[in-house]
Amino acid sequence: MGTLPTPSTATQLKQEQILQGALTIFLQQGYEGTSMDRVASAAGVSKITIYKHFQDKEGLFTALIDWVTTQRFQIVFGALSLEDPPEVVLRRVATRLLDMLAVDEEYIAFLRLIIGESGRFPAIAQRFIQVLPKKVLRVLTRYFQAHPELKFTDPEAAARIFVGSLITYVMTQKLLHGQSIIPMQQDVLIDSVIDMIVRYPGPATDSGK
Repeated sequence: MGTLPTPSTATQLKQEQILQGALTIFLQQGYEGTSMDRVASAAGVSKITIYKHFQDKEGLFTALIDWVTTQRFQIVFGALSLEDPPEVVLRRVATRLLDMLAVDEEYIAFLRLIIGESGRFPAIAQRFIQVLPKKVLRVLTRYFQAHPELKFTDPEAAARIFVGSLITYVMTQKLLHGQSIIPMQQDVLIDSVIDMIVRYPGPATDSGK
């Protein structure tokens, strides 16, 4: 006979069951249009069970942001060796991110949901920024700080330039359906951004002094 899951594992599985149902309904109905009744039906649980694990709809959506973004962060940064040289690390990060977003329509829809609701519910967007972009920037900033040969005067600014280039590509090509208007091959973008970062000559100096 198989062993029964431990209480902590059972709790985690139940929470993930609720979160998966919640994701379906939030993507269909938006934040304001989602009710706990619909989430309960989609998740196959009672409303009491949802409230047992998540205090209210805001708490549920906050947990959903954490759950969804943690999964995607692991896809990009999981098992990534930060001991490798910058050109290797940055290429892996950029390729993993853009390859994932090229096929992950659920996550693209989730990003559209957060952007669309950010005007009325800024705390939603702020939570997303806190748990994903800020985390990514922190990892890359520390990596750049550990590589003085890159000659960055501000490693955090360099991390923002790298991440911002990828975000702009995703925004224009995927989120805003701009592939046919301002097309660009993914490999061309990655090569160009990495070349700009890795071959940065350092701050200009006054040779006359």
